[in-house]
Amino acid sequence: MAQSVEISFANKQPRYDPHERISHVGGLNPSGKVWKITLDRAIEGIESGKWSFWTMRGEKRANVIVAVHKGHKYLKTVADGFQPDNLLALPEGP
Repeated sequence: MAQSVEISFANKQPRYDPHERISHVGGLNPSGKVWKITLDRAIEGIESGKWSFWTMRGEKRANVIVAVHKGHKYLKTVADGFQPDNLLALPEGP
């Protein structure tokens, strides 16, 4: 069973294409320690069933999924009516 983990920050690169902007995601583990992994590692974790990720916007939870655009895999939240995508709206992390 996948470990459910909240993403609370995303490191973004200055790219024009929003599908290529996020380089790392991270958050806090239960002990309060910061964790951070590459986008590729997060994608691998979802696809292997090791992790499931989610974000919070206000009191609304949005699950994170792997999507493909022009053959390029990236992370996005399930459509929740908020723009921009919840991951792109997250603050920058350490």
